[in-house]
Amino acid sequence: MRVLFDQGTPAPLRHALPGHSVSTAFELGWATLKNGELLAAAESLSFDVFITTDTNLKYQQNLKSRRIAIVVLGTTSWPRIKIVPEMIVSTVNASTAGSYVEIAIP
Repeated sequence: MRVLFDQGTPAPLRHALPGHSVSTAFELGWATLKNGELLAAAESLSFDVFITTDTNLKYQQNLKSRRIAIVVLGTTSWPRIKIVPEMIVSTVNASTAGSYVEIAIP
């Protein structure tokens, strides 16, 4: 799967997804794109999954027509995220086009 990390998603998380092609918005020069533009750009390049820490995304965007799967992490804290990578990996692996999942990180 092609996975895109939003600005707040800790980049070291990519190492937990070795079977996937992971890019960051920053690496692609998309750091200044707003959420709607970013999602459209990701879909235009056939990304399968968008991982973000923006818990307000579902209130700011109409996600019903989106083809990209969206995974929302409940925190930006790498120390908290790095102890539960399997939770994130299983969610990414189970994601389907247009799905939306929020992961509560303890």
